[in-house]
Amino acid sequence: MDAEGQQALLNYYCQEGLFQHLRAAAEEALRRLGSHPVFLFYRAYGALRAGDIQDGIRQLESIKNKQEVSLCTLMALIYAHKKSPNPDREAILELDAKLKEQRKTAGQQALYFAGLFLWHLGREDKAREYVDRMIKVSGGSKEGLILKAWLDVTCGKETHIKKAVKYFDEALQEGNDVFALLGKTQYFEVRQNYSGALETVNQIIANFPNFIPAFIKKMKLQLALQDWEQAVETAHRLLQKDAFNLEAIRMEALHYLCREGNISEASARLGDLIKALERLEPRNAQLFCKMALAFARTCGRNQLILQHTQTLVERAADLASDNAEFATELGYQMILQGKVKEALKWYETAITLDETSFSALTGIIRCQLIQGKLEDAEQQLEFLNEIQQSIGKSGELSFLRAVLAMKKHKRQEEVIALLNDVLDTHFSALHGFPLSVEYFEKLNPDFLLEIISEYLVFCPAQPARPGQSPSPLLKHCAYVLETVVKTVPGLQQAIFLIAKVKYLSGDIEAAHSNLHYCLERNPSYADAHLLMAQVYLAQNNTKLCSQSLELCLSYNFEVREHPVYHLIKAQTQKKMGELSEAIKTLQMAKNLPGMRKPTASSKSKGTKIEIDAGDRVSIFLELAEAHRLNGELHEAAIILQEAINEFSGTPEELRVMIANADLAISQADVEQALTMLRHITPEQPYFVQAKEKMADIYLQYRKDKKLYAGCYRDLVEKLPSAHTFLLLGDAYMNIQEPDEAIEVYEQALKKDPKDLALASKIGKALIKTHNYSKAISYYEAALRSGQQNFLCYDLAELLLKLKQYEKAAKVLQQALDHKPVNELSSLMEDARYQVLLAKIYSKMKMIDEAVVSLQQARELQARVLKRAQIEQLDAVPAQKKLAAEICAEIAKHSTAQRNYEKAIQFYKEALVHCETDNKAMLELARLYLAQDDTDACQHQCSLLLKNDQDNEAATMMMADLMFRKQDYEQAVFHFQQLLERKPDNYATLSRLIDLLRRAGKLEEVPRFLLMAEKHSSRTKLEPGFHYCKGLYLWYTGEPNDALRHFNKARKDSDWGQNAIYNMIEICLNPDNETVGGEVFESLDADIGNSKEKQQSVQLAVKTAENLLKELKPQTIQGHIQLRIMENYCLMATKQKSSVERALNTFTEIVVAEKDHIPALLGMATAYMILKQTPRARNQLKRISKMNWNPIDAEEFEKSWLLLADIYIQSAKYDMAGELLKRCLRQNRSCCKAYEYMGYIMEKEQAYKDAAINYEMAWKYGNQTNPTIGMYIEAICYKLAFNYLKGKRYVDAIDVCHKVLEVHPNYPKIKKEILDKARASLRT
Repeated sequence: MDAEGQQALLNYYCQEGLFQHLRAAAEEALRRLGSHPVFLFYRAYGALRAGDIQDGIRQLESIKNKQEVSLCTLMALIYAHKKSPNPDREAILELDAKLKEQRKTAGQQALYFAGLFLWHLGREDKAREYVDRMIKVSGGSKEGLILKAWLDVTCGKETHIKKAVKYFDEALQEGNDVFALLGKTQYFEVRQNYSGALETVNQIIANFPNFIPAFIKKMKLQLALQDWEQAVETAHRLLQKDAFNLEAIRMEALHYLCREGNISEASARLGDLIKALERLEPRNAQLFCKMALAFARTCGRNQLILQHTQTLVERAADLASDNAEFATELGYQMILQGKVKEALKWYETAITLDETSFSALTGIIRCQLIQGKLEDAEQQLEFLNEIQQSIGKSGELSFLRAVLAMKKHKRQEEVIALLNDVLDTHFSALHGFPLSVEYFEKLNPDFLLEIISEYLVFCPAQPARPGQSPSPLLKHCAYVLETVVKTVPGLQQAIFLIAKVKYLSGDIEAAHSNLHYCLERNPSYADAHLLMAQVYLAQNNTKLCSQSLELCLSYNFEVREHPVYHLIKAQTQKKMGELSEAIKTLQMAKNLPGMRKPTASSKSKGTKIEIDAGDRVSIFLELAEAHRLNGELHEAAIILQEAINEFSGTPEELRVMIANADLAISQADVEQALTMLRHITPEQPYFVQAKEKMADIYLQYRKDKKLYAGCYRDLVEKLPSAHTFLLLGDAYMNIQEPDEAIEVYEQALKKDPKDLALASKIGKALIKTHNYSKAISYYEAALRSGQQNFLCYDLAELLLKLKQYEKAAKVLQQALDHKPVNELSSLMEDARYQVLLAKIYSKMKMIDEAVVSLQQARELQARVLKRAQIEQLDAVPAQKKLAAEICAEIAKHSTAQRNYEKAIQFYKEALVHCETDNKAMLELARLYLAQDDTDACQHQCSLLLKNDQDNEAATMMMADLMFRKQDYEQAVFHFQQLLERKPDNYATLSRLIDLLRRAGKLEEVPRFLLMAEKHSSRTKLEPGFHYCKGLYLWYTGEPNDALRHFNKARKDSDWGQNAIYNMIEICLNPDNETVGGEVFESLDADIGNSKEKQQSVQLAVKTAENLLKELKPQTIQGHIQLRIMENYCLMATKQKSSVERALNTFTEIVVAEKDHIPALLGMATAYMILKQTPRARNQLKRISKMNWNPIDAEEFEKSWLLLADIYIQSAKYDMAGELLKRCLRQNRSCCKAYEYMGYIMEKEQAYKDAAINYEMAWKYGNQTNPTIGMYIEAICYKLAFNYLKGKRYVDAIDVCHKVLEVHPNYPKIKKEILDKARASLRT
């Protein structure tokens, strides 16, 4: 480092008060750069400030004649003599005279160093005189300008600060100067432009890589920007360069304590810090004390940390035993450790050292209050209140007044006003402070937690009911605690208190998530286990509640002496219906020491357990309630009377009165209950709760909405506040009177303009009245005012609902048009805006823009989650849910674009955020199924069914999977489970019928249809039932009956469309023939060409065309399906022009979507009708190479059958056989496949095998139906013929008899089969 850099380093140490560092650095400079007078001066000054006054004087004497440092040396000698234990007055006068004389002729260097020295001493005005003169003498010297700029930056006067940057920039035009760059960094810091400061620091590091202060500055700036990770990273870099760097060790220790809550690591680093201080600055009392402050105030009174901070402050007090400030701090350290007597001793010591010490006086008062010396404390407070006028407002003093007021049982309003004043004073002192070590000291989380504990005394003891507005005090507490946790997320007590506040506010989920975090970090936190038990109780989870109580007891056995433990245990027993056990538990709690009012005669021995009055009264009330539920009303009344006697004259008496009113209601004495509640007056606490109870009685028991609202109106009259107005507004909304609610909410908003929820409620109330235009105007006016920007979301949501998409998008685009933000709440808002904007873009069919918005939302949400897990724990579950929704939306868009890999990736990411997101699991399973990854699909379904046993879609998919794996029993089992739970679940029943058909077990269907019929008398009127019945009849070869049942479902919104499609298919192909097939055409030629048959076909086509007009598809695929059915109708006419028209349409569909199986089958069928067999075969081969899927199952089957028909015509029996086996693998009831197989066997003269296949064809073609159709007759003939050929004469005769029973004149069967079979049997 050159001389310029070395000098900048020395100046940095002077400003930071690191005088031992200053001496060492000056020694190093002298060693490396020679005996320069400036470095000699710095070394002497370092010795002087480090406490070696005589050594300092000796060194200064040796250089006082060096011209460039002559003035500063004389000044330093005067300073040294004045600091000596026995100042030499003559020497001082002589030096002063010499200084005045030399000042007249001093050169620019002497003036410069004199100014610099005065600046280091804090004498800014005197320094400015020397610097201005130096600049004048030198004609604008660079050094002079830099020092003048430094003086401007550090003087604290706005007019001077503004000018500083101009001087720095002027100096920097001559090249990079480390002192100027450091000053410019300071300027940006003072202006709160931390990014600009960081940029300048990086410039220093780039040009002067060994300049340690730049790294320290960088680390502190990163902290100011709330970038803890980077700050810690810089600390690591610093420690690599300088293993004992005090600031870096402190930063690491703070990170472990405040950010991570890792006490053991923080304690270890604090130990290292003490060692480093002893080594580097052993006599720097100020530094020892300064290093302790932040840790003592952020450690949550942890004894391990406090031992270290006490050591530091004791070291400071040893070094400067006459310093009242150190004695006061030691007193505070003792207070934090609960050592009140020692604290008082130190505060008294401080007063003897400095009788005007305000901090020491407040410390003494604090001790007196803890010791219960209220009169002494009151006198001292009166005295301090008088002198407070001159010294300014003190938050500490207001707090002590609040504590005194509480201890003297002053009115609640008075105490709360004082506590509010404490917070206002405390937070106003923090205004404009960046996140820094000093900020931690000034924030003093420990003090804030004390204030919150006092507030909580006045908060309700029970959590708010759903829909009930929580106490405004709880909102106030939550705000303060969130500030603490955001800054010191490692402070477990703060997180515990947030959990408590959330629990009392009725936000049970948030309470659970905070407690979970607490217990993850510290499993032995007994209070957290106790509160967790209450949370589980609120969630009706008695098992986990009991577990938490056991854990609490295992970590702190003394908890048995506290009534809250017994109270929760009794409440758990009550929930489990064990009322007698609950009564015993509560009676035991009632007899605990400390449960009764202390009397004058009672003198307790040993440790006195302090029990809060609220907890004591809760035991009595819970016991009365348990007796009441157990039917012991007399005992309940006795307990309540006992409670009235016990708590008479205390605020808790009113809680007993409200409980008495509940008892009266249970005895049906509503009037008595109301009379009791009317006695509670506005001056008394619990007046609001009494009025709410009265309102409930009027609404629940008297059904009188007017009196219900009247209670809340009375509340507003007697206690007008934002909270009571809010309660009145909510009451109006509760009885469906939104207009009155809006009026009241507006009044409440005037009282509390910062209440975001209130502003939102007004908009929502306007929407409820369907006054949308007024709601929009309200939102727009609120946004124009610039106060309610958070309403952007509500406005955009309303515009989306009203389909004003462009306006909605514009609102959100404006909300998102701002500079990058780092505030957690702003990041959360932006993520929500992006998600809503994506929805709007989707509605506008701007899919690419929607995906971009979702990707931006995802990036924002990643930042939110990273920060929320440390700064706002209760927000984590909701934020994870939003992250999962964002990923699921991106996946949905990817699926629509057929980018399945991307969709799978994002559904997986959604499940990382929310493991139990059933919707995402289901969609992921569907994607795996579509990709034919059955194992992955099955895994997802199993996980889903583990979470939700009754999940219908997952059960159906599981059944499909089992079917694909040909595990029909398992497939049916899954459906059976669903139907046993709900026999009228027709969606499941219809799928089961299809599955049983494919499994070849259609005979099992009637059992399930019967189950549905027995389930409800209305079953036979249900369209879903008729649809399922129609499906079964169609599959079992009874098309006419099937049509009749489908017709009954035809008009239904759920079942109608599918019923119509099935009816059309039956009309176009009642006998389930292979349309376009030629194998059986010659056999049935006589029947097919009959006039009667042709007329029947024409009528059927006309019916199908009429049915098509009823179809109203809602999706793109639905429209394509309709086009395909229309063209099948055209083909059914068998007219060449119609078939060609159909062919053109099918071709168009295939051009748009090349693998559209129904369209490809349509093309092949058209080609077959047009006798263009090769072209038909090409299309069918395409289909045969595709993977089977359940959606196109019917089309696959028809394609394979038609291709098999073509192969049979060409005598390619092996190829046909393979296709037919494929058909039967997917549908064991495929009658046509069995018929074709029979035909092949017959052709190959394997008559026994042919007979077996024809037998199956007859079975699934409905052998039980006496009205055998033409198609079945043909099968019967073939079956009988093959029985004859296979020498199964009895079976052949049997089949012939069945056919002749229905059709006595059936041609050929009697003569060619029956007679021959009989003859063969005789022989």
